[in-house]
Amino acid sequence: MLVCWLGQFGVSDAQTRENGVVKAVRKVSPAVVNISSEYEIRKNSSPFSQYGMDPMLERFFRDFFAPELERRERRTSLGSGVIIDGARGLVLTNTHVIEKASAISVTLNDQHEFSAMIVGMDPDSDLAVLKIDSQQVLPSIQMGDSDAVMIGESVIAIGNPFGFSHTVTTGVISAVKRSIKTAERVFHEFIQTDASINPGNSGGPLLNIDGELIGINTAIYAQGQGIGFAIPINRAKRIIADLIAYGEVVPAWIGVAVQPVDAGLAQYLGLDGPGGVLVTRVEPDSPAQKAGLQEGDVIVSIDGTRTVDGTAYQLKLNDISVDQSIFVTVNRNGTRQQLSLKTALFPLERALDLAARQLGISVADLDDQARARYGLASRTGVLIVKLRRNSHLDRIGVRPGDIVHQIDETSVPDVEAFKAAIVKYRNKAAVVLFIERDGTIYHINTPMRDGTG
Repeated sequence: MLVCWLGQFGVSDAQTRENGVVKAVRKVSPAVVNISSEYEIRKNSSPFSQYGMDPMLERFFRDFFAPELERRERRTSLGSGVIIDGARGLVLTNTHVIEKASAISVTLNDQHEFSAMIVGMDPDSDLAVLKIDSQQVLPSIQMGDSDAVMIGESVIAIGNPFGFSHTVTTGVISAVKRSIKTAERVFHEFIQTDASINPGNSGGPLLNIDGELIGINTAIYAQGQGIGFAIPINRAKRIIADLIAYGEVVPAWIGVAVQPVDAGLAQYLGLDGPGGVLVTRVEPDSPAQKAGLQEGDVIVSIDGTRTVDGTAYQLKLNDISVDQSIFVTVNRNGTRQQLSLKTALFPLERALDLAARQLGISVADLDDQARARYGLASRTGVLIVKLRRNSHLDRIGVRPGDIVHQIDETSVPDVEAFKAAIVKYRNKAAVVLFIERDGTIYHINTPMRDGTG
């Protein structure tokens, strides 16, 4: 009788303890994966480097004895991911988990292991999509609505911190729309949570209590304890679609240049106060021109989202896809008007004009005549043939004959690659140019954005 009663108590106790967190974790765990990335680092094994060798001598030893002095080490990093499409074997994770990898393996909750290939990655959002090949349809996660999250709402993080697979932590939504600055870039619109997110959690899911995916955890902010951040899934959806379709994020083009309306400009324009962005140029034969936008219009909202300043305007543009129809509300001479506009791809044939306007340079392919004229040895890259007077690059000493080899993460071996990179990065505030002169590569940070969208 007593044994029977204890058994019944155990069943009842288990049912009582099976709360929402337990149910959500049980539901989602099959779709959460461990990601192991192998990568290689090069180390200079010169016996002199530890004694602070003069840079000139160190370069001499590196150039003449590199094969003997340089050794390579293979290392492994761990991260997390989540299956978003079980039929196609698509896995969502963070870019920084896999960007240096020479080999990637994905391990499921049931310990089945797969090799993975990179479908696409976007360092600016820290999102990447992988593909694994399985004979069976894999379990996948259900998408939630990150715009509907509430401050104080319970959330669950699942990942593989420090190699401990499928670790569950819980917390609440601490804040939304957080901007996080790292050494390399600024990330916007993050969800902040007090659920523990450590290295290894990166790329794993942040869930609501119903087990729906509301964010992708990212362990990029190590300055504080008890503070975690996740990329909202609603922002990620558009990026995921581009990564699957193109292998990279393709910015939508509307064809205007803008500047924020501050207090001074608002007073000059006779507006009630600051806010919105002023259209300073409308590109010919652009979506904006076809929709009826005019110079002097103040864009106050896009699809109902207020463009309170330049950052809000750009963040909204980042959420818009190519060939998407949007509504743009403008203040024109004190009257509000709503215009319908369909976005497009930026025309590649306009890229060199854009480079001349935004960077102040004109470029050409490196041919034999150009190499002979400037005494150049390089056979790849693009030659700077002209600089706009008093542009940033002109002021800091860049000159005709210098060679551009790379823009941010994109190599530019020729003019076609240069044009593609200009289109890709046209909405950034600044880019890093890898410029060669006399055999030396210089990294130059230069302003890029003129408000073009």
